[in-house]
Amino acid sequence: MSKQTVLVVDDDSEIRDVIHVYLRNEGYRVLEAGNGIDALEVISNEPVQLVILDVMMPDMDGIKVCLKIRETMNIPIIMLSAKQEDIDKITGLSTGADDYVAKPFSPLELMARVKAQLRRQGIVSKNEAGGSVIHVNDLVIDIAQHQVTVNNKAVSLTPLEFSILELLASHRGQVFHADKIYEKVWDEPSGYSENTVMVHIRNIREKIEDNPREPRYIKTVWGVGYKIEK
Repeated sequence: MSKQTVLVVDDDSEIRDVIHVYLRNEGYRVLEAGNGIDALEVISNEPVQLVILDVMMPDMDGIKVCLKIRETMNIPIIMLSAKQEDIDKITGLSTGADDYVAKPFSPLELMARVKAQLRRQGIVSKNEAGGSVIHVNDLVIDIAQHQVTVNNKAVSLTPLEFSILELLASHRGQVFHADKIYEKVWDEPSGYSENTVMVHIRNIREKIEDNPREPRYIKTVWGVGYKIEK
């Protein structure tokens, strides 16, 4: 079985070195890039299963790089940033990032996040071999093909967005608290999940709803969580 490849993108060579050592010790193949332009070049020429991406970089920052990656690929992206305010976390996730780690970070925690993302990605890949189609009025979720359409128009979702939508659509009428969504989709204990899930729900609504402010599909049950009605 070939090693999974992780691309580490950071303009700080010392941070890249530390992450590289930990990833290599966990058995991953590691590629590095010191800026966003080089990162996009690597991705275009190498098979990459996950990207660890610093936000603050010269020339092309991590937000722009993430957006460019999302134009063509749905691989997991973990954002790194020295800014710890919630608004920065939300901004990072709004670009299509799958997770966010604030600097300074624990390398062991980062490794746990990497494993969780790749494990979840593996589950998604297995599901693509078979499954069912879920209809919610004009919203169609094809589990086998990992595709979503609204009014017969294809909608591009990240793997995490798809997993959240699949979870809610598979349990119509059931309300899921943000913590429970996080535990089921990210496959790890919650603890910092509310803003993360909220941003992903907002992103899904932007893509599937005619008016995200008055959603037809994903409803908010204030103080409780989210659901798709029966």
